[in-house]
Amino acid sequence: MSDLIDRVRRQWEEVHPELDTTGMAVVGRVLRLASLIRRDTDDLLAGHELNRAEFDMMCALRRNSVLNPGQISREMLSSGAAITKRLDRLTKLGLVSRAASARDRRVVQVRLTDKGVALIDDLLPRQLQAERNALTNLSEPERAELATLLGTMLQTVEGMSGQ
Repeated sequence: MSDLIDRVRRQWEEVHPELDTTGMAVVGRVLRLASLIRRDTDDLLAGHELNRAEFDMMCALRRNSVLNPGQISREMLSSGAAITKRLDRLTKLGLVSRAASARDRRVVQVRLTDKGVALIDDLLPRQLQAERNALTNLSEPERAELATLLGTMLQTVEGMSGQ
C-alpha cells in the first residue's frame, strides 16, 4: 500500500538520490495525519464559531475549573496577548467569565460559564471519537506501541527545542 509520503519520497529519490528521506517516512506522515485530523476538528468547531486554540483553552479550563491568564498561557504555550485576545472573544460569546480573585484583586480568575461547560461536554466526546476513528485499523497493542514511540520522539524534540 502506497500513500502520498511514499510518492513524495520516490520523487525525491529521482531528483536527488543522495538525500536521506527516511525521516520523512515518519515525520511526513505525522504532519499529514495532523493536518487531516486538524481539518476535521476545524470543521467540527466552525459550526460553533470556535477555532482550535479557543477550543484548547476551553478544554484547559474544563480540566482545571479555574485558571488565571498566566496559567492559561503556560498551559497552552501561548503569549499573554494571544490569551487575552481569545479570552475577550470567548467572553463575548458567553463561554467564559473573568472575575477578580477574592484573595488578590490584581489576579483575574477565568472559568467556563454553564454555556461553555455544556459546549465542551458536547464537543470533546465528538473530537475524541474522531481521533479514535483515525486509529481504527490499528490493534490495541499497535496503538500502545505507536503512542510509546511517538512519546519518545516528542521527548527528543522537546529536549532539542527546550520546551
